[in-house]
Amino acid sequence: MASVRPIQPLRKPPRPAAALPPAVAEPAPKPSKSVRQRLALATRPAPPPPAPLPKAKAPHQNTLDSSWDRKLTRGIVIPDSSIDLHGHTLSSAHALLDQGLDRAIRRGDRVLLLVTGKPPRPESERPHARGAIRAAVADWIGASRHADAIAAVRGAHPRHGGMGALYIVLRRPRGE
Repeated sequence: MASVRPIQPLRKPPRPAAALPPAVAEPAPKPSKSVRQRLALATRPAPPPPAPLPKAKAPHQNTLDSSWDRKLTRGIVIPDSSIDLHGHTLSSAHALLDQGLDRAIRRGDRVLLLVTGKPPRPESERPHARGAIRAAVADWIGASRHADAIAAVRGAHPRHGGMGALYIVLRRPRGE
C-alpha cells in the first residue's frame, strides 16, 4: 500500500472567497448558439422516473404436479364434460366457452374437454382460414372471468381429439 499512488493527484481545496483578490468585472464573451443549446440541455432537470407498471396477475398455467401431467399425456384422465366449438363463429364460440366454463365450475367438474378443431398444417398458405377459434382460445381463457378457477390448459390425448382439443383442468373449489 505504501507504493500505491493515486491515478490523479489530490487536488488542493479552494481558498476561501475572502482571501481572493477582488475580480474586475469584465463582460464575458457571449457563447455561440450551439454552446448555449448544449448548456441548456446540461442544466435541464432530469425527467421524472416512469411510473411503475401495475403488476400483472401471475398466470396459473403451470400449477399441476407431475402425476397430473403424466395422466393427461397418457390419456388416462376422463373428462367430466366437454364443449364442442365446431361450426361456430368467433363471437358465438367465445360465448359458448364462457357459458360452458360457468356450468362446469358450478357442477364441480375437474377436467373439461374443449374441442376446437385442428390447427392449420404448417405448409398451408397464410392467412389461414382455419384455426381462428383455436388461436383465440388461449386469450379468451386468460381474460375470462373464470381465469382464477383454471389450474391448467393442456393439449388433449389422441383418443380425446389430439391436436384438435384441449383439456382445461379446473381448480378444486375452496374448502375441499
